[in-house]
Amino acid sequence: MYLDRIGYVGARAATPETLAGIVAAHTATIAFENLTPLTGERVRLEPDALRDKLVQRHRGGYCFEQNLLLCDELERLGFEPVGLAARVLWNAAGPTARTHMLVRVGGLLVDTGFGGLTLTGVLRLEPDVVQETSHEPFRLRVQAQWWTLEALIGEQWRPLYTFTLEPQQRVDYELYSWYTSTHHGSLFVNHLVVGLPAPDRRHALLDNRLTVHHLGGPSEERLLADVRAIEATLTDTFGLDLSGISGLRAALSRFV
Repeated sequence: MYLDRIGYVGARAATPETLAGIVAAHTATIAFENLTPLTGERVRLEPDALRDKLVQRHRGGYCFEQNLLLCDELERLGFEPVGLAARVLWNAAGPTARTHMLVRVGGLLVDTGFGGLTLTGVLRLEPDVVQETSHEPFRLRVQAQWWTLEALIGEQWRPLYTFTLEPQQRVDYELYSWYTSTHHGSLFVNHLVVGLPAPDRRHALLDNRLTVHHLGGPSEERLLADVRAIEATLTDTFGLDLSGISGLRAALSRFV
């Protein structure tokens, strides 16, 4: 069902090529979104709950949901993914907790859940090498045990997050996710955050501000005037099925 959901029809052998194809299909199909914590619902990370939400109900999710689903499905195909944890640096005013998940598969890194800058490709775990993706170029820097992922935005390298190679367990992500989805100061409790890449652009929604970042070109931005406009954008632009989300309209009304 997962491969059907993301529209992947390629080879299924546990190879780097298969991994790259699955990551590209996943990131083009399953939107990053935080509607569950925004509406005060519990974020569930059990495998069956993730498949029900992201696959069967055509919803999206944030990093723990996206990358744990990816890990579960990669294991079914014979890969040996290892979950890692990162401290977000993007737009951070100070030190941050480990509130982001990414995945190591052998000597490769993947991340299907970093909002408006989600990796659409697979990176080699090599420092100081510019690595092209279907969207922005990325590079990894390393100091002691800490690796930092950077993206080339315009003409400037911007740090996204920093991480170690220490493996994490599902119970670790339960703790990180609980904090991220319930703390009164969390971005995902207080703001609507949605993202989805397209072949030549990235779509990003923050509250009622919709931005389209064209690759190699200018960005377009517009404000959505009312709740119906936000709902239509979530459905039409980000491909989300909004049925059955309790309290959604009340949550979205805070932003218009």
